[in-house]
Amino acid sequence: MRIIATITFLGVLCSATYSFGNTTVFAGAFQQQGALANTSSAKDTAKVTIDTSIVRMSPVKKAIAKRLESKNSSVDPVKLSTFPAISLQQYLKGQAAGLFSQESTGEPGTVQNMFIHGTSQPLLSSREVFATQPLVVLDGVPLVSEHPFAEDIQQYKFNRIGPATNVYAAFDMANIQSVQVLSGLNATAIYGPKAANGAIVLITNDPGNKRRVTFDGYTSLAAPQSVTTINGRFENDFRKQFYNKYTSNGSFSNDDVYPVFLSDSLNNAFYGPANWSDRYYGSKLQYSVNASIDGGNERANFRFSLGNTRSAGVGDDTKLDRYSARFVINMKPLTWFTFSAMVNANQLLRDRNRNVRDRLAQVNYIPDLSNPLTPNITKYSEYLDQFDRGFDNNKSNLYNGYAKFAAEFGKFKFVSTFAVDYNEGYRDIFYPRTLLQTNNYASNYFGFNQRATIDNVATYDYDLNSDNSFNFALGQTMQYDFYQYTYAYAYKGSNDFIKLNLLNNDLTPTVFRQQLVYKFLDKTRNNQFSVYGKADYSYKTKINLSLLLRADASSTQQPTSRWFYSPVVSASWDLKKEFLQDEKGITEFNLRGSAGRMGRFENFDNYSQGPQYTAYIGFTGNLITPGYNGLAVLTRPYTAGSTGYDLKWAYTDQANLGFDLGFLNGRLNASVDAYYRHDKNMLLSVPSAAEYGYTGVIKNGMAIRNTGIDLGVSANILAADKNLFGWTSSLNANFNKNQLTALPGGLNQIVIGDKLLKVGQSVDSYWLLTNDGIYTTDAQVPADGTGRKMTYNGITLKSGDPRWRDLNGDNQITDADKTLKGNALPKVSGGWNNNFTYKNWNLGVDFYYNLGRQVMNQQMANRFDFINREGLNDITSVREVFYWEKRGDYSKYPLYNPASSVVPYQVNQDLFMENASFVKLRTLQLGYDLTAIMKKKSPNLQKFYVYGSVNNVFTLTKYSGPDPELVNYTGYDNGYGMQIPRVFMLGIKADF
Repeated sequence: MRIIATITFLGVLCSATYSFGNTTVFAGAFQQQGALANTSSAKDTAKVTIDTSIVRMSPVKKAIAKRLESKNSSVDPVKLSTFPAISLQQYLKGQAAGLFSQESTGEPGTVQNMFIHGTSQPLLSSREVFATQPLVVLDGVPLVSEHPFAEDIQQYKFNRIGPATNVYAAFDMANIQSVQVLSGLNATAIYGPKAANGAIVLITNDPGNKRRVTFDGYTSLAAPQSVTTINGRFENDFRKQFYNKYTSNGSFSNDDVYPVFLSDSLNNAFYGPANWSDRYYGSKLQYSVNASIDGGNERANFRFSLGNTRSAGVGDDTKLDRYSARFVINMKPLTWFTFSAMVNANQLLRDRNRNVRDRLAQVNYIPDLSNPLTPNITKYSEYLDQFDRGFDNNKSNLYNGYAKFAAEFGKFKFVSTFAVDYNEGYRDIFYPRTLLQTNNYASNYFGFNQRATIDNVATYDYDLNSDNSFNFALGQTMQYDFYQYTYAYAYKGSNDFIKLNLLNNDLTPTVFRQQLVYKFLDKTRNNQFSVYGKADYSYKTKINLSLLLRADASSTQQPTSRWFYSPVVSASWDLKKEFLQDEKGITEFNLRGSAGRMGRFENFDNYSQGPQYTAYIGFTGNLITPGYNGLAVLTRPYTAGSTGYDLKWAYTDQANLGFDLGFLNGRLNASVDAYYRHDKNMLLSVPSAAEYGYTGVIKNGMAIRNTGIDLGVSANILAADKNLFGWTSSLNANFNKNQLTALPGGLNQIVIGDKLLKVGQSVDSYWLLTNDGIYTTDAQVPADGTGRKMTYNGITLKSGDPRWRDLNGDNQITDADKTLKGNALPKVSGGWNNNFTYKNWNLGVDFYYNLGRQVMNQQMANRFDFINREGLNDITSVREVFYWEKRGDYSKYPLYNPASSVVPYQVNQDLFMENASFVKLRTLQLGYDLTAIMKKKSPNLQKFYVYGSVNNVFTLTKYSGPDPELVNYTGYDNGYGMQIPRVFMLGIKADF
């Protein structure tokens, strides 16, 4: 309410004080502005005399103006605004060279990942994924994302407790005027250690000095892809082939082995129509509206926008509703003083899936799993109706804003900024007894993340003469991050009608037994203090040099190594002006490069404290701190690993060399960047002596190197001003390779879970057995010189077992025979965009591709490993309703003996590794510019554009699963990725 009141007051103040004209500026005319911008350049438009570049925190402008940053970094937000995305990751997929965006499910609002120039750490858990994400900056506000520390209390880590909503689903591209994807230190160093993985910089639309109204809106239909449903008859026939082959009489009489739900062929719930998909899948309406108004005069201006977007999934009635408001005001009460303020508010309401696995993981309680959900729509609907007796409410509120004060005295400028990013999440759950075998469940979560930034920067321009100019900058930044949550859950409430907030209600003990109420409170914080100096030199605008020196101190580092010092040098040379001034065929030839070192921010505060004390105890097995008489009790951290002293900063060494070329009066342009990125001295838990009790010791020393090339090519193949038809095409590509170059303590390799980290190999490879088929007889099993048959981990192989390759020749199949194969991240990724024009018509054809990527088809391994998974009360044995959907190619897998003790269908073998390269026609869009026609009726109209599109049109791939994108960050397709829908869309963009 306070934010709304503030927006209303400021809007009334501007409208009461200043008169508005009726001239407008089209929203597509972008302005890139920054506090460290090229201060010798004037405002891009003369219509606004307030120079808001002095208060807009986008240091990228200077790098671009000095030609230090690649043109590959720019993304067109107007084009993005016509795509029905809900998250920043979806918007940017395939739009910038070097950025890989991972959309592991089509469920709206779920957390998605981005990687710039590969991964800087092995992706062992959500902690590493969090630590490898790029920094997102909105109007100079470095945004905070969801910290994974809350997962420390989770027994199952499929989803983070709380709303688990993507905080980057709060951007409406209709409000954005420029997007930059930054990779090299020449552009990211100004943002410090939090941008060591790259940065994505968004700048919102500037206010104008005349009245202007814009409207963007679309409505769309998300349609599911066709599926093939199966029932008990299909499953029975599938299993029968194994029993006929590996049992003496093909009998299914052993009830201990054969499941009850398949034993009765007259059971209509399982053997009847498999029509569950009619209730699970369905076409859903989506829409988005965004309207803005701005105005003012030469002394003050403002912009106010409101928006509402609904993104709907095509499965399980999932959706996300976003409500957004934004207000920005600029004032120049004195000729030398400028004030700017912005408030951006969003609310995200998410309807989540009703997966059995996710529900049981939340509850930490595994009931009888012998009978799965039925494929019959009547029975399945009865199950879904039970959710109506409870609730699962997810809400996230996100606020960010700034207040900036700028002073300008000739060539000296000073800007002081106070910025805040705050997001909070709520999740209230109640599951009735009918969903949990007479055991109801309630939980309540509230958590918030906040980042406060105080930034001061002073710049000075000095022109030595007409050929030599300098710009000097001194900056200081203080940043405070704080994360906190309160969480409680309880079992066995007195009935299904009293549903309480467990944290704030005095009646809780009377409704839920005190022994079955569990409460958690946790928080973590980190602070950063930075100072930096920057000097830029330009010689005849042909040669540009830049030197940055910065010092960063972090509270997450140990007291003996709080500070890290970073140098970065960048240069560009305009070879066109230097040597090819008279060469008409070449319109641009610019060479640029940079090199430097930057500290890597440590996001977890437990390492700064030395030894830590937590233990796995309690009813649920969750990680909690035990107590005695109300006081915390210290226990040794056996499972978390031993954290000693003298841990140092991790850091990244980066270098890049690139060039920009232009030919044929700018009709053909290319940018190529070769990069080297070496992340060093990173922390890793390494094995320790068993007698100490710890699972490992945290040490510095892990290093990963990423090398590659970013390529961007654009061509105006048919110039629209000279031909009836016009055709422009642009291609971006990233070629990336990672390699583990060092492990702590000089180790050559280490095994962590199902991953092998080996020096000299990539960190995203799978550690797998090599499968060469099947032993059809016992005689085919190899034997050593003594006649002893080959074994797998001590178990003698027999007929019906896999023919795994014995790589070391010891006649035993063990982990020593596993090899590193494939890559979970693509070796080549990018997009190819085409735009065709005819008079006022416009046709866009956009492709997205990943090449050189492999996926582990875990859902097929689970399907074939039915005996080992049957009847287990284990979270991995859950079968969802989409268990009754035929996915994959069954014919490619040998018929092993599923009851064999060697577990022949275990997923860690190359039998289940598949080529997941793909090319997608992501968007096919047709639009028409009605401006000339509509302007006759409305003279003030500046733009009126209508369009229709089909998105996610088709996919070309060899992958046998539903979609090669629907895999988690480890590269495993577990079948839980909801369809990315095909979307039919109609939209309008208007500017008055």
